Amino acid sequence: MSVEIIQERLDSYGCRTTLEEEQALREITQEIVLAALGRTDFFKCAGFQGGTCLRIFHGLNRFSEDMDFALAAPDPKFVLAPYLERVREELTIFDYQLEIDDRSKAGAAVQEAFVKDDSVGKLLRLGYRPRAGPLRKLRIKLEVDTNPPPGATYDMPVLDFPFPSAVRVFDLPSLFAGKIHALLCRSYLKGRDWYDFIWYTARRTPIRHALLGAALNQQGPWKGQAPTTDDAWCAEQLRAKIEEVDWAQARRDVQRFLKPRELPSLELWTREFFLQQAAKLRQAPR
Repeated sequence: MSVEIIQERLDSYGCRTTLEEEQALREITQEIVLAALGRTDFFKCAGFQGGTCLRIFHGLNRFSEDMDFALAAPDPKFVLAPYLERVREELTIFDYQLEIDDRSKAGAAVQEAFVKDDSVGKLLRLGYRPRAGPLRKLRIKLEVDTNPPPGATYDMPVLDFPFPSAVRVFDLPSLFAGKIHALLCRSYLKGRDWYDFIWYTARRTPIRHALLGAALNQQGPWKGQAPTTDDAWCAEQLRAKIEEVDWAQARRDVQRFLKPRELPSLELWTREFFLQQAAKLRQAPR
């Protein structure tokens, strides 16, 4: 019966390729992981953030791989392992046979683990099962920032699959602050960052500047400088960043996370287009 619940959920995606089916199964698994964490005290001390959060709770129209969390307050003694064991127990009910690779190190600022499974796919009716060779192993990375910058605010929506579970998530202005920090400070090009940026700017999402300033002060080129940010400052810094981006490379990076009907929009990805998007920051509500 538990596998049938996953099958029904997978069928609702209307997948048309092997890749879409793999991505859908990963997202379904991510939701079960969140629900499992919701049955612990995890969300009393941590919040869900990043692209997967935006996808599951706000309908971002791209798939995501990792699950990113941050503690509400720094705690160098935080241990992820007990929560991973609860996740294993919960997913066993749904016929997963999890392999958990906990790479966390005591005292590390980021606790990191991988959840892997190659069993549940064998029990499902997959319309695009590979013609040759085994199914690819399902792999989800979990990260918890144990030394987060202050300033985030939260929402507490209820996830209704596979069962009702309350999940503390960063609110949209806090999520956008995290994305701006990534755009300005990430040392490599990630096209998904810019896809998400379009999503935020199209909705005139305000930026939680208290969180952004604290994050910039903690990590990146402005570390230790206590920068004071506002929308105009962000727009100006992003303009400089946009001038440097290889947009062909950015398009290649993001396309595997999109459904075919989304791909034509990537033709708009040019320097001029993103400069126009950055200018919308000045128009966001305060």
